[in-house]
Amino acid sequence: MFGAALPVAVRYADLLVGAGVDRGLIGPRETGRIWERHLLNCAVVAEGIPHGADVCDVGSGAGLPGLVLALARPDLSVLLVEPLERRAAFLQEAVELLGLGQVRVTRARAEELGLLAADVVTARAVAPLGKLALWCLPLVRSGGTLLALKGARAEEELAAAESILRRTGATAWRIQQMGLDVLEHPTTVVVVTAGDQAARAPRTGAGAAKGRR
Repeated sequence: MFGAALPVAVRYADLLVGAGVDRGLIGPRETGRIWERHLLNCAVVAEGIPHGADVCDVGSGAGLPGLVLALARPDLSVLLVEPLERRAAFLQEAVELLGLGQVRVTRARAEELGLLAADVVTARAVAPLGKLALWCLPLVRSGGTLLALKGARAEEELAAAESILRRTGATAWRIQQMGLDVLEHPTTVVVVTAGDQAARAPRTGAGAAKGRR
């Protein structure tokens, strides 16, 4: 799955179970399943991303899935978006340590980025789908996709978010299982296709910077 980048992926896994745990980005109980539950769970999402795409990973945290996708797909240009200072600092250190020249880190909230026009926006364990759509769809170019990594409640979240998806100009949405031929438990992804970007104004205002640490 990582090809020639496997040694670098191993270094990233070591970083997650070391500094990632020390800094509170990864729970200590996750160290024994860092590959299956985190790295491979994220890497299979690459099958939903076209070659050479510009990818924006919102709420990147420890780099999941953004850094993993950059490792698995060196053809991608990846922007890691993280509002919390300690997480953004970890991401920048990881990018430099792993030599990922196609990856950039910005400390910001999704609402502060304006109309970004990325080909693909990804998010994992960030917020319920309705909120995620409001934050992320303004960042997607017309015809591009939001890939929201979800769990067992994906269908419930999608049903609750349909009115918001229509309001934000999405043209299609579906649930897709990725990694069926790789993982014992495939990754559940809500795939949302963005419509005309001119109709999708991002939320801005005094509350945009709220929540930074």
